[in-house]
Amino acid sequence: MTSIRPPSRTTGAERHARPSGTGRTVAVLALVALAALIPVLGPSPALHGTGEAEAPGTGGIALLRAVLFAALSVPLGELLVDRLARSLPGAPPQRPRGWSPYAATAGFVAALGLASVVATGNLVPDSAAAIDVGGLYESRDGKLALLEVNGFLAAGLCATSRRPGLQVWPLAAVIVAEALRAHPTTEYSPLLGSGLTLVHLTCASLWVGGLLYVLRTLRQWRGAEAGPALLGLYARVAAVLLAVLTATGVGSALRRMPAGTIVDQLTDTAYGRVLLAKVLLVAAVAVLALWARIRLGRASDPLSACSPARAEVVALGVVVAVSGLLTALPVPIRW
Repeated sequence: MTSIRPPSRTTGAERHARPSGTGRTVAVLALVALAALIPVLGPSPALHGTGEAEAPGTGGIALLRAVLFAALSVPLGELLVDRLARSLPGAPPQRPRGWSPYAATAGFVAALGLASVVATGNLVPDSAAAIDVGGLYESRDGKLALLEVNGFLAAGLCATSRRPGLQVWPLAAVIVAEALRAHPTTEYSPLLGSGLTLVHLTCASLWVGGLLYVLRTLRQWRGAEAGPALLGLYARVAAVLLAVLTATGVGSALRRMPAGTIVDQLTDTAYGRVLLAKVLLVAAVAVLALWARIRLGRASDPLSACSPARAEVVALGVVVAVSGLLTALPVPIRW
């Protein structure tokens, strides 16, 4: 008896279209990566020719801050998407296994590393004996560094408890500490700067972590009707987050680089160069997000929007790395 082979779910036209979409995604990311290549390589290329000195351990500090930002994004994104999924009628109860405990561990290690730098007078410690732990309690930066360490520790405990939603509070404390750390009291209008950073970092964490968890959830819900609805709901939230990110980012840039000098400082200072790279990357992410939104609304298969969304996640990961480098570079002088 001859068995009848079931028809393939993917037509020839669809098989031909998918590589084309992937190719366009790769092309966009490659072009943006070329534009941002020099600053992303590290502090030395960004500082070249600016006359600015590289602080000791800038590369390591940039890496630790990038890990810290990523550790904030993962749990906050999971909490956001879980809440969005519960608001959808008929949504499957299954959720992907959370990465929050691992993120809290990574954040704890990164915060501990940054605290050790603060404990040695903002220098990279060459031995454990050089770290003055007690001195952390005597300075503003030291207390904020300890708050971040304890915040990730508490978030990890909450993530492994029966009420993982409680981790939002220690994570909020970490964001507040990071916003205050980025704007010392000697700065012009420090509270305004801290407020902008607080909103900016919160929205960025929700955007990056939320998209990652949405894609993981869609893979878990393969074939479920609620999948496209969840992606569409997240897309509407992401549009608001992008608008707020843009406004707070522009506001922060104008505080540190006044409008009359911003063009020169974008090319003549390390901070400006890396900021320009970040702007280019965010612009590429916005294009990918728009492309995914168009596919979601017009394509015969709404889940085909996952292709540009995956590229968007990769680009956002690069943005997180660039943001870590940006925080480790010297702030430009207000001319």
